Amino acid sequence: MSTEPRYWGVIPASGVGQRMGGELPKQYLTLFDKTLLQHTIERMISHPRIAGVVVAVAQHDEHWRSFENSFGDSVTWVTGGAERYHSVLNALQALSQFAALDDWALVHDAARPCLRAGDIDHLIDEAKTGIGGILAVPVSDTMKRANRDGDITETVNREGLWRALTPQMFRIGLLIDAIEHAMTQDFPITDEASAVESLGHAPKVVAGHPDNIKITIPQDLELAHLYLQTQKSETT
Repeated sequence: MSTEPRYWGVIPASGVGQRMGGELPKQYLTLFDKTLLQHTIERMISHPRIAGVVVAVAQHDEHWRSFENSFGDSVTWVTGGAERYHSVLNALQALSQFAALDDWALVHDAARPCLRAGDIDHLIDEAKTGIGGILAVPVSDTMKRANRDGDITETVNREGLWRALTPQMFRIGLLIDAIEHAMTQDFPITDEASAVESLGHAPKVVAGHPDNIKITIPQDLELAHLYLQTQKSETT
């Protein structure tokens, strides 16, 4: 039996996506006749290095049942929590029942359907030698800080600044410990890396492709449509 750690996808999908302004949670909006969540799951389970995926959905969410069985045993469904990090923790605890604590979890936003296989490889190859890491994109725009009235109070030096993307990859046991520690210390958990940082670790940033966008507002859906078309043309 192999002792090599395996890689698993974790997708928190219990949010409601209020900024989209629709009746459906944004992960169930349709793109090329599939929901965003379906696209995202497929991006993960189709990758040869991903052993399986755990998806956390809201307690009273029934939308996922329409495609629940379409992925077979590759996908495990669990109930999410009130906040994103609760959903991630629930998924990790379920994952730990059949995966080793030294295996790696790649936590990926449900509304990022344009994830490239090459970026998964790049993240794994770069982050597996250390504590773990995240996909990110260097900040290229001039950064401004403003007050509540919208007045600029400061121009922020963008050197060394990155926009955090997902997946964010850490060992299952470490990430469970990190989230639980951050929760007990009331440390703000803005993403998985922030929880790991609360333990004093310094995760690695791994440059990803900027088309790995998160669907947040309606215009993002149009952009994702364009990106998926472009990606398809690149592989045909």
